[in-house]
Amino acid sequence: MNVFLWILQVLLALAFGMAGVLKTTQPKEKLATNMGWVEDFSPGTVKLIGGVEFLAALGLILPAVTGIAPVLTPLAAAGLVVTMIGAIIVHARRHEPQGFVVNIVLLVLSALVAWGRFGPYHF
Repeated sequence: MNVFLWILQVLLALAFGMAGVLKTTQPKEKLATNMGWVEDFSPGTVKLIGGVEFLAALGLILPAVTGIAPVLTPLAAAGLVVTMIGAIIVHARRHEPQGFVVNIVLLVLSALVAWGRFGPYHF
């Protein structure tokens, strides 16, 4: 199970790291072509969301690898669960079922990492 959790952590870190970099480096207008939800938020809020996602991606990997404050890894996963709940609400309000499904999958995977690293498979 430990190897499975590591695989999930790496995959989630890649997904959220890339999404975070994209949201923090691209202008809102360019993001709006593929992410319609950004129209509902200010450019600063979109960048904040991207920053949170990028920091969570780092938190999924770095504390566990370095051994420095490894409790941050399940906390990062729990933070992503909260972030995905917000994303699900936004996509549901905008009637975007494709975003809704992706966010549910990411929520479940993040919750699995949080459960495993807080519980029986902690570092």
